[in-house]
Amino acid sequence: MDIKEYYSQKDVQKELLRLSKDREVQAWFGEIRGRRPEIVNFEGDLKDLIKQGMTSFHISEERWRDPLSLEPGITKKELDKIRIGWDCILDLDSKNLEFSKITAELLIEALKFHDIKGYSLKYSGNHGFHIGIPFEAFPKEVNGVDIKNYFPDGVKVISEYLKDMIKEFLISKILQTGDLNRIAISVNKAVSDIIVNGKFDPFKVVDIDSVLISSRHLFRCAYSVNEKSGLISIPIREVKDFNIENAKMENVKVDLKFLDLENAKEGEARQLLLQAFDWVKKSNTSLAVDIKKHEQRVFEMPKSAIKPDFFPPCILKLMSGAKEDGRKRGVFILTNFLLSVGWKIEDIETFLLEWNKKNYEPLREGYVRAQINWFKKQNKSVLPPNCDNPSYYKSMGIKCEENICNKCRNPVNYATRMNKMNEAQQLKKKVKKKKESNEKKD
Repeated sequence: MDIKEYYSQKDVQKELLRLSKDREVQAWFGEIRGRRPEIVNFEGDLKDLIKQGMTSFHISEERWRDPLSLEPGITKKELDKIRIGWDCILDLDSKNLEFSKITAELLIEALKFHDIKGYSLKYSGNHGFHIGIPFEAFPKEVNGVDIKNYFPDGVKVISEYLKDMIKEFLISKILQTGDLNRIAISVNKAVSDIIVNGKFDPFKVVDIDSVLISSRHLFRCAYSVNEKSGLISIPIREVKDFNIENAKMENVKVDLKFLDLENAKEGEARQLLLQAFDWVKKSNTSLAVDIKKHEQRVFEMPKSAIKPDFFPPCILKLMSGAKEDGRKRGVFILTNFLLSVGWKIEDIETFLLEWNKKNYEPLREGYVRAQINWFKKQNKSVLPPNCDNPSYYKSMGIKCEENICNKCRNPVNYATRMNKMNEAQQLKKKVKKKKESNEKKD
């Protein structure tokens, strides 16, 4: 059986179509990767890809309202608007398949410990496994944030938490397979490469790296071919049931579903997510900082609108118009900033429509009004991105000098601080003037 014949099977096509719903997809043609964004909604769409010589099929972890609107350079705010959910995919890989099996079993035990039953498991088609938790298993909201917007941080936090949870057990299990020299040789490494701070690090021989996951991340779809091995990424019930012979094209039976929503129990992953977030917040890692930044913060609004005289240089530069790429990000930054410093939404709308005319190329007026209308529906004020967020001020060429950014994590902090200093000075002058007036009367 060749690849084309394999993909032409109706039951295989049915599963590829099921898993493509609301997702961005990408077909690979040998070493050539197909276009993005791409969608597959109908059997005919899939058949066209097969006719073109598709060798493997990849799908997004995220689910989208309109995957075709995923243009290059789209902002996080825009991604959050069209994202309708995400599945947690734990991707583990090792040069030694036995180590992958051990790790998969421990991760599944960890999920069961958190009362998660609706997980699914599949062979990657080469040296690893994918464990999936469907979006429906998570709570709708955590720490005041819509859970759909916790990507990729949600996956990263869960992955790192579970790695920490199983680490000592994994060390023990792998060491039972042989000495360090034998273990290192089995993954084509030197012993020195698998030792960290004088101790064997199991994650040097098994990779569960979530750091590289970013929005629009894709993974190999269940029942897709893996070009490197020629084997199929087949779903399996338990690791102990896995037989690599069953992953050969001619032996594949399409009798299991990966990410089967019928097995997903709403909210069953709540405790896993909450405990993972509690764990990461106590850790001294960059991920902990990212999570704290991501959470919405309720803060005290100023009693009256703060004047531009007290705005930071980055905001003042942006207010003069976007001189290069960054107009949509500019709308996002300015709206959140101005709301946070007490401006009325009507005044912000008037300002943005005039500001748009100063841009190197104005946005469509309808776009600006649509953004304003969205903000009008929100009942919480959210701070604009922090000063050190590389996707905004620095990349837009408006970042303040370091001596300013080092003192203020967020542009709103600068404005409120300067405004309070001014109010204190005005109060001091008023008190002094009143004192002098009283002295003259005496």
